Amino acid sequence: MAAAPKHFQHPNALVESTRIGAGTRIWAFAHVMHDAVIGKDCNVGDHAFIEAGAKIGKGVTIKNGVMVWEGVTVEDFAFLGPNCVFTNDLRPRSPRFPGGKIRYQTKAWVSKTRVGTGASIGANATIVCGVTIGKFAMIGAGAVVTNDVPPHTLMLGVPARAAGYVCECGEALVFANGKAKCGQCEAKYVGPSFSSAGKAGPKSRPTSVRRIK
Repeated sequence: MAAAPKHFQHPNALVESTRIGAGTRIWAFAHVMHDAVIGKDCNVGDHAFIEAGAKIGKGVTIKNGVMVWEGVTVEDFAFLGPNCVFTNDLRPRSPRFPGGKIRYQTKAWVSKTRVGTGASIGANATIVCGVTIGKFAMIGAGAVVTNDVPPHTLMLGVPARAAGYVCECGEALVFANGKAKCGQCEAKYVGPSFSSAGKAGPKSRPTSVRRIK
């Protein structure tokens, strides 16, 4: 007799992968394809779709309606908000179109995307493929991300631009002379050399931020 799975899946979920971590919960009408990898203690909401070749770390929250395609890697403890969307082809054509058959004879068209540890992606955001979202970055609702995002950076708008910096706990960071201390958890950071209320400005290039002891 086969051993009972160590994860939970709703009776109305379609789970074809055998690579699901212990403690993960997969809810109604979610579809996890074969060869998708999901770590332990994740939560996959209703109507989410995880394609074969997608890789999800441990402790990840995937809200309702999220689509994660082949070539997307989501690291530990990331948050994917309702209906956020990834892509994996920068120049898509229908593979059924005769002129597109050559393009899809190999997997060279797959453009990989990585979401860093603890990063958050807001509802209805679109992540254009080929980018890396740094650890603990935060993508605002409805934003369209077209470039790499440094760690701890808040990105807003279409296209998404740096609008500030955030702590691991999610609170805004207020920098002065290149240093910041979170008002909620008191974590300390170094980063931007300007003074601001956590704002990078609509045209500025985001500056890397890192936590210090």
